[in-house]
Amino acid sequence: MGGCVSSPVAPGAEVTDRDRQMHRQAEKALKEAKQKMAVQVKVRLSPCPHLSRCSGASRAPTVLLLGSGDSGKSTILKQMRLIHKVPFSPQETESFRQLVFENLTRGLKYLLDALPDMELELPSSYSPSSMQTRTSDNGDEEQWVKGWAPGEVGGLVRGTKGMPARDKEGVRGEGIVEDVEFVERAEDLGDGEPFPMRYYGPLSRLWNEEVVKTAWSRGNEAAVPENLHYFFSDLPRLFDPLYVPTEQDIVRARARTIGITETTFMLREHEMLMVDVGGQKSERRKWIHCFQDVTSILFLVSLSGYDQCLVEDRDANQMQDAMTIWDSICHSQWFKQTSIILFLNKDDLFQQKIKTSDIKSFFPDYDGEPGSAHAGRDYFKRRFGRLAQKAGRAKEREIYIHITTATDTELLRVIMAAVEALSCGQISPARRSSSNTRTLPFAFVFSRHLLPALRSLRRSLLFSFPFIFFFLLPPRKHRYLSAPRFLSFYYHPSIAV
Repeated sequence: MGGCVSSPVAPGAEVTDRDRQMHRQAEKALKEAKQKMAVQVKVRLSPCPHLSRCSGASRAPTVLLLGSGDSGKSTILKQMRLIHKVPFSPQETESFRQLVFENLTRGLKYLLDALPDMELELPSSYSPSSMQTRTSDNGDEEQWVKGWAPGEVGGLVRGTKGMPARDKEGVRGEGIVEDVEFVERAEDLGDGEPFPMRYYGPLSRLWNEEVVKTAWSRGNEAAVPENLHYFFSDLPRLFDPLYVPTEQDIVRARARTIGITETTFMLREHEMLMVDVGGQKSERRKWIHCFQDVTSILFLVSLSGYDQCLVEDRDANQMQDAMTIWDSICHSQWFKQTSIILFLNKDDLFQQKIKTSDIKSFFPDYDGEPGSAHAGRDYFKRRFGRLAQKAGRAKEREIYIHITTATDTELLRVIMAAVEALSCGQISPARRSSSNTRTLPFAFVFSRHLLPALRSLRRSLLFSFPFIFFFLLPPRKHRYLSAPRFLSFYYHPSIAV
């Protein structure tokens, strides 16, 4: 804050009407700013229209999303909107389209800025391994970036005569240094503005450079955005003038959460409010008590962060930071009676990474099999479980643990069904205390989704059985038992004579 403070008046100086008016305006602005901050911190709880399904509560069940940075909290919120058919407005879709372009330019710039810390350096010209060559119709030898067809916009670099190819918009003939400077000066898109084709070539050439690929493979050393590969592998689609973000693009797009985001979901019989808190790490102790009445806490941890540093502190480990936050939440007096669901997220990235990055290098007490994703998951389950037990959580409320991939909509759909049931009280406190973390969610999903399907299958089999049985009879039996007579006996035995 700042800028809303009036300067003191010197002793003996005359206070004019203009000074009084400016003072009143400053006081009014300061009061409005304080009220706005208070509203941002306070959780607004909507009344639930079906209180009987919400364990007798007088407010809508509220789920608070917490966790360390880059753990996937905002991704979960976007997935919940997709699962419950809460559409993104045209304005939101446009903002995500602009965000995708920002992820491309700023993400690549962040990766390039990390090169010195990795003791890597870009060459003065593009390496031959990232280029392909052909002879043009007029005898000139042309080069283009691997992965692009000859003559494609952004792919052609230069002819052998040294003259930059300028026959198409966006085709540049400069070297690496010029491309880097060009990307670093990238500006944000305006509303409705297509991705500028002049960025197509520099982005594709830099991404295909061997040094950049090496830096990407070592991204854990600098907390490089994990969505870069997803977007850079599909540049032609993104640079289409008619490009509109897909659901997966929206899920993958990354933006740092600042402040508090609240989203209400209308479930089958009730509402549920999800609150995403971000960008407030240094002030956590000052605002955390405002959420003491939440129904459940959904705490996210990035499994793939076991070997990654923090964006704001490259000397700190992402997983260790998550454990510190988890410990403080479990010990918090405000959440002693609150159910906590732990999502060990980004399991897909974890399975890929553990093959080449040993957990023991970052957690010396790890005694599982090297390269085993199953052993790694069990290890981190135990670590977080022990922290909860030390805080006395086992005596108060159960901890529910799920292995998730936030970008997988179908997997998340099943898991969130159990989370919703727990948050809305469809799972009783007695069952909470007597069930373990693995069987309880499965039991709910079985009763809600699988059991009705099995009952429907049973009805279908019972109905079709007489037809199957009749046609399996030997042909000579058909003379004594006609189909209508047999069916009437099967379905109405009292009238079959």
